[in-house]
Amino acid sequence: MPELVRVQPIGLMPTQAGCAVFLGDGAKAIVFYIDPAMGAAIHAVISGEAPPRPLTHDLFLQALDAFGAKVTRAVITAMSGDVYHARLFIEARNEIMEHKIVELDARPSDCLALVVRCGAPIHVVRGLWDSLEDMSDVLERMQREAGGAGDEED
Repeated sequence: MPELVRVQPIGLMPTQAGCAVFLGDGAKAIVFYIDPAMGAAIHAVISGEAPPRPLTHDLFLQALDAFGAKVTRAVITAMSGDVYHARLFIEARNEIMEHKIVELDARPSDCLALVVRCGAPIHVVRGLWDSLEDMSDVLERMQREAGGAGDEED
């Protein structure tokens, strides 16, 4: 298994085309872009909002739980052009099988929507992490711009 860097979501910013997701390790940040609906699904959990009905990712986690399985981690493994690739790890322990670990190909946005719901860690492969530009300054600029353009209280 390659060396991994543990990251967490540190910013979720709206863009003209969707949403910019920033992941960081405390010293560096990377960014990838997702559609607005996925951004809303992630933002709702991060901000503590509970939807009136389960969303798709909630339903998936409930189904896993019903079968004695859980998401144990997600790993962003590679980048092709400007598209990131990830793997989702699921572990099952139930009366049908003693113990099974399943590794699935997944979009990083789906992985993030799941791990923020269940508290599982998300990692980036060290070689990929080291090759990516630090986007901390972009996040800071976007946050400043959003703060200046926000609603003002009367």
